[in-house]
Amino acid sequence: MTVFQPIPAAETAVTSCAELGFNRIARLLLRYGLTLIRQPADTPIPGSFWGEPEAGLIGRSLFARDDTPVHSALHEASHWIGMDESRRANLHTNAGGDLAEENAVCYLQAILADRIAGFGKERLFAEMDAWGYSFRLGSAAAWYERDADDARQWLLVQGLIDERGRPTWRVRR
Repeated sequence: MTVFQPIPAAETAVTSCAELGFNRIARLLLRYGLTLIRQPADTPIPGSFWGEPEAGLIGRSLFARDDTPVHSALHEASHWIGMDESRRANLHTNAGGDLAEENAVCYLQAILADRIAGFGKERLFAEMDAWGYSFRLGSAAAWYERDADDARQWLLVQGLIDERGRPTWRVRR
């Protein structure tokens, strides 16, 4: 089970979208049909549920600024990938979903983190822990390795990963 309460960026060292490179993230998301839109510094992020600097979702667009944490962009993108077509068609700010989907989103963001050169799931896990994600086993890595079978199964059933845990590059139908 996951719980998320963001911590202000100034209090936590995390990788920003600008530091990693918007192009790397954008290429990954385009494989799913999701467009990354870079917002100017110090402007509101459209569709951000938690507020700046967290990523936002509206329709087929994920919004982020230079200071948006990569983990936030991957988390919101994973929500978009994991929601059904009717929710995706009406999406504005609140991704919604139930606890099973939220756990699957956390699992998928780790899989996607490994598909970005220079980032990876180990870095993602450390940043999730530092940012305020909370897991029963005490860390994102422990949850992923020992307590996420339900999340993995959810992703398999929805056709979002294959039996080897690799992304299928499809969205939920």
